[in-house]
Amino acid sequence: MADNYLENHYEEYLKRKAAWEKSRNRIPKTNGPEKPDDEAL
Repeated sequence: MADNYLENHYEEYLKRKAAWEKSRNRIPKTNGPEKPDDEAL
């Protein structure tokens, strides 16, 4: 198990993890419903 076996697999894991995180759908946060300009309405 020489030849940097664990290091190479860990680097491949990090690449796959980065690709997965980049491809995830992120939902933007909203601050709630918009308020009208004239609050008397």
